[in-house]
Amino acid sequence: MEQRSVYSASGTRSAIEINKVLKNTYLLLSMTLVFSAVCAWITMGMNLGGFARIGLMLAAFASLFAVSKYANSTAALPLTFLFTGLMGAALGPLINYYLNVGYPGLIMEAFGTTAIIFVALSGYVITTKKDFSFLGGFLIVGLVFAIIASIANMFFAVPAVHLAINAVIVFIFSGFILYDTSRIVKGGETNYVMATVALYLNIYNLFTSLLALLNAFGGDD
Repeated sequence: MEQRSVYSASGTRSAIEINKVLKNTYLLLSMTLVFSAVCAWITMGMNLGGFARIGLMLAAFASLFAVSKYANSTAALPLTFLFTGLMGAALGPLINYYLNVGYPGLIMEAFGTTAIIFVALSGYVITTKKDFSFLGGFLIVGLVFAIIASIANMFFAVPAVHLAINAVIVFIFSGFILYDTSRIVKGGETNYVMATVALYLNIYNLFTSLLALLNAFGGDD
């Protein structure tokens, strides 16, 4: 009886810790998404060009390394907001581009679709508590091939290939939402800052790829 009580208490603590990480992750994620949107809105008003977007992306990746290094320190939160702010700022010029070439409602349609996919997939994992860790290797390999294909297509600039890559990216980061949420639910990720960054990147890449696909297949054309 005593041994069983110890196991029960341990399991309860584990569940409490997991729920705490999950709660903190989604709270921080919502805050960073709002902050990222504000930064995007600011750079949209500044009408920054493509080179500025590249510079902001490089700065964001540099800050991402800092987040990883100091994830367990008091610097983790401000660095996370720095990273997501830079990513949001880099999104501004891209949104301006699609506002000019896309159809009315494209941005909101992409945003809504992204939100539906994220809530559905993440909610499914939290509800069922299924383990999607088996997806890790497949997703990494798929992401590497997508990156290589994207770099190659920069030289060939084939529209059909560009759309195919974005379609693959949508599936890959949808898979990453399942994988990363599963890691939190199963206790594999105990740092809510890193969990937030992972889910943020999933949402960000899902949104940008959906923008490209909806712009190509949506509208009246």
